[in-house]
Amino acid sequence: MAHTLVGIVSSDKRDKTITVSIESRETHPLYRKQYTKTRKYTAHDENNEAHLGDKVEIASCRPLSKTKSFRLVKVLERSHGSVELKEEATDAFQGTVEAESQEGEK
Repeated sequence: MAHTLVGIVSSDKRDKTITVSIESRETHPLYRKQYTKTRKYTAHDENNEAHLGDKVEIASCRPLSKTKSFRLVKVLERSHGSVELKEEATDAFQGTVEAESQEGEK
């Protein structure tokens, strides 16, 4: 049986290839502090059916390229859309950040 993982698609820009980010919470053995580890895997998506933000299941397979050793099994949950700021909003945000940093220097 193939090794399966569940993660979120972080990139779908390449043809027939997706990048899947898998997060895991771990506890430091000495300090007992929890932290998040993120691993990225490239997976083969034959029909380009997975898109940015989708929750997917991938399984290991024979190496398909230098970095690709996983294939897409199924899309578990579609993303609900992403929020992108308009250029004016981004410029306004940058202006407020710069103004706050100048006030802090005084």
